[in-house]
Amino acid sequence: MTIKYMQTTLRLAAIYNLLRGMVAVLCPIQSFEFFGMKPPLYPQLWQCIGMIVGVYGIGYWLAANNPMVHWPIVLVGFLGKIFGPIGFAKALISGQLPLKFGLNIIFNDLIWLIPFLLILKSTLPKKLLLRNLLLLKLYIRNIKPMSKIK
Repeated sequence: MTIKYMQTTLRLAAIYNLLRGMVAVLCPIQSFEFFGMKPPLYPQLWQCIGMIVGVYGIGYWLAANNPMVHWPIVLVGFLGKIFGPIGFAKALISGQLPLKFGLNIIFNDLIWLIPFLLILKSTLPKKLLLRNLLLLKLYIRNIKPMSKIK
């Protein structure tokens, strides 16, 4: 992956997050109405999420200046793009969110997942990745099942 592609991807993600964050902050009730949901009792919480999304946008814009150095920002964003769909799936299965709300997940997370993964594949220091995988393997190997702990 070229640096130019990384920069373009991160700038597009930045613009999207800044715009999406502004919508959540400025129109919190309308966001829920769009998805056919009752407005939340505390729309300020949705506005706070909007502020967080906007801050991610600032981070992506800054990371675009030098993706090789600022890969940790991309990693944090990538993790959010994994955990967001997991949280949505749990809420969907339990009936807490409607399927239509999944449009959020498509545009906020899923379309960015592979581009962010490709950026990380190109930017993560190989030694860091190997060392952390080895540490994880050692950790897992030394975990004792709860039934064996006295």
